[in-house]
Amino acid sequence: MKAKTIVLTVAVCFVAAVCFASDDAFTGTWKLNEAKSKLAGGPKNNLVVYEAAGDNVKITVDGTDSDGKPTHNEWTGKFDGKDYPVTGDPSSDARSYKMVNDHTLTFTNKKDSKVTLTGRVVVAADGKSRTVTVSGTDPQGKKFTSTAVYDKQ
Repeated sequence: MKAKTIVLTVAVCFVAAVCFASDDAFTGTWKLNEAKSKLAGGPKNNLVVYEAAGDNVKITVDGTDSDGKPTHNEWTGKFDGKDYPVTGDPSSDARSYKMVNDHTLTFTNKKDSKVTLTGRVVVAADGKSRTVTVSGTDPQGKKFTSTAVYDKQ
């Protein structure tokens, strides 16, 4: 009986660890790999940090604008498809993320309730990189598509 209890306890711990690891694919610091990216020009998100903030997720983005000046924006919310405020981003005031699966998110940026861009974040199966594909319209009304690859730090 004692051996069965130990085996069952180990199995439950293993399952819990696997579930936690799969829910945690996005958490951490991600650095832009420009060599592997196909950027549309304009702003660049050089460093992106996903971290827990209570029962929410906080995403902090540091980069450069079209003129090479530093940028910083933050979003805190849930991956539930609802809009949450963005601070520090002149091109958006709300963002929503939706969990597609353990390694994929979709997101939408809005400015004054109007969609400005949509995208998809996919973390590689090994968890070492992620690819962000974005489609949108720039402030001049020109459509763009961009693919950014990030390495986990």
